[in-house]
Amino acid sequence: MLEGLFDIKNDRRLSVYLYRIGFGFWLMYIALGAPALHFYKHYRQDCGILCLVLMVSAFSASMVYDYFHHRDQYEVKKKWLFISYVILAGLIYFLEFRGHENSINIDWLLGLL
Repeated sequence: MLEGLFDIKNDRRLSVYLYRIGFGFWLMYIALGAPALHFYKHYRQDCGILCLVLMVSAFSASMVYDYFHHRDQYEVKKKWLFISYVILAGLIYFLEFRGHENSINIDWLLGLL
């Protein structure tokens, strides 16, 4: 039943499963914002980040399939994959490192400009 599941070059099922799990975490993110579930509110941010990670991973897996089987769709989706990686990296940076003394120092990069 699951033969070839990780053969993302020839099988789309892994990306579909990752999309579905990511959508489930998005629904959990919305549900955890409800007042009735305020006891579990500390899991809300984790669900949001995990949703985004799963969706970007699914998009990456579907891009591999499109590269080999639908080259024109791949060329259209390529820029959106880059944008989703930048958004994911920005969210993780600001949620994990903001306000901590171990934040990443990018002053050297600003000096180059």
